[in-house]
Amino acid sequence: MLFILATLFSQGAFALTQVTASVDKNPAMVNESIVLTVIANDDVNRNALDTSPLKADFIVGQTSVSSQTSMVNFKTSRTTQWQIVLIAKKAGKITIPALSVDNITSNAIELTVLEQNAAGANNQQDIFITSELSASEVYVQQLLTLTLKLHFAVELKSGNLTEPAIPGATIEKIGQDQQSDGIINGKRYRIIEQTYAITPEQSGTFEIAAPLFSGEVMMPSRRRSNFLSFAETKPVSILGDTMSLTVRPIPASFNQSNSNNQWLPSELLTLHQEWQTTHDKFTVGEPITRTITLTAAGLSKAQLPEIKMATPKGLKVYPDQAQLHSNLSKERLVSQKIQNFAIVASKPGTYELPAIEITWFNTVTNKIARATLPAQSITVHASEDSNQQYTENRAVEPSQAPLAASKAQQPSPTIITDSTSINVWLVALLTLLWLLTVLAWYFHVRALKQRQPVEKVTTSVSNSGQYYLKLLAACKQNNAKLALELLLPWLNQLLYSSNQQKITDLAQAQAVVKNNDFDSATNSLLEYLYGKSAQENKGSWQGKALLQAIEVINKQQHTTSSSSTVQLNP
Repeated sequence: MLFILATLFSQGAFALTQVTASVDKNPAMVNESIVLTVIANDDVNRNALDTSPLKADFIVGQTSVSSQTSMVNFKTSRTTQWQIVLIAKKAGKITIPALSVDNITSNAIELTVLEQNAAGANNQQDIFITSELSASEVYVQQLLTLTLKLHFAVELKSGNLTEPAIPGATIEKIGQDQQSDGIINGKRYRIIEQTYAITPEQSGTFEIAAPLFSGEVMMPSRRRSNFLSFAETKPVSILGDTMSLTVRPIPASFNQSNSNNQWLPSELLTLHQEWQTTHDKFTVGEPITRTITLTAAGLSKAQLPEIKMATPKGLKVYPDQAQLHSNLSKERLVSQKIQNFAIVASKPGTYELPAIEITWFNTVTNKIARATLPAQSITVHASEDSNQQYTENRAVEPSQAPLAASKAQQPSPTIITDSTSINVWLVALLTLLWLLTVLAWYFHVRALKQRQPVEKVTTSVSNSGQYYLKLLAACKQNNAKLALELLLPWLNQLLYSSNQQKITDLAQAQAVVKNNDFDSATNSLLEYLYGKSAQENKGSWQGKALLQAIEVINKQQHTTSSSSTVQLNP
């Protein structure tokens, strides 16, 4: 019975009877936060307070809840406290309505909200936000920057600044937060700066939502001891200003005259090129590196167009993966695309590289502009290896001397006469012998002429073995550079009898050989040495495919040579 009475007495002693409300400042200023404190004299549920009536005139920020139990003279008291950060939506007299906790209502508060002075209202605040747009009027897809600066003269424990929002636009933060110190009208502030790139995708007039900072600041505590001092935190919220942005549509004049061109609104767009070597040192088979740099102000990296390089017949181009960069310069975003091209000439000569042109729209002059790299000529010289191969091919040509010698050594007919007396039968016999001798030499010379091409083919096939074995070894060792050096000498000697013209490049070799596996293997070899893989130093060349192709070609040529020998001999 005593336990039940004590329980009833305890429940009655801690029943909720009062709810009070107060603010930390009155009057307040527009965009300045105030803290509304609501205290209930009992331990109640943290969700018991209904804050929805505040949303009519205030932006409701962070809400914190705490409970406290204390005992004084053996008397226990319990309280529940809510701290709500509010920002008034307008200036004037505003009533904070009575709030309800478990059907117990608080007192209402009359709040005065003052307008900020345009000149120096922020200078008297401990925390404020400034916003700055790089342009208030832009074209569709024209990039602009928004810079937000949070100034605070008090110690922050924590905080968060909302990101900007605008309908129909993409927003991307640029870099990391920048921190600095500044003195404004004699008051020192710590400044945190954030920069955003905004790319509108729709035309019209838009409002950029005001940035909101919510956090906690350190406040000195009135509770002190001889040994320790305590610090308390206070929630704060600061609202920046809304900003207006006008977005123009793409001009009709651009759509009509540039239907095939990408829309590139920019303050400045340039093209620049560099060559790895001087223009008079280009050699067949050696890669020529051409670097083209596209620079644009007011465009993001994603907006930069593709750099296309057309080449005439006889040149192969291997583009590298483009490098993209962007930097913030004087509140303008400057982006760059750097593209490397490896150019390989298959034969000597003079080549005309077409002009490279990019059409863009100048947002300063509001006119169509063009960035151009003019057409230019390059001269490619034959390599020393090609000249050496030609000399070697001439050296292995069969000599015509044996045939000439055989003709020179042909005996002239000899007629023996007897001045005294010659029998008729003896004269006839000698004449017959002479005719037989002439016929024998005739058939001998004819046989030499018919046998000579066979000797030429046999000599060519035999001499090609020195390059063939070295080429096989290079492929087995996966030595791409050595394999490329040996290909043309081997082919020139192997195919000389059937192809009297000297082979000077791989393109010509592919046309003569007419073997798909050989074409694929040599193209892969060139791609590895001069293409994207060579620029990025990725992977290793495998010579198996080329090895199999040259073995097939070598076998076919030997078979052809053998069959030719059978056909030429009577």
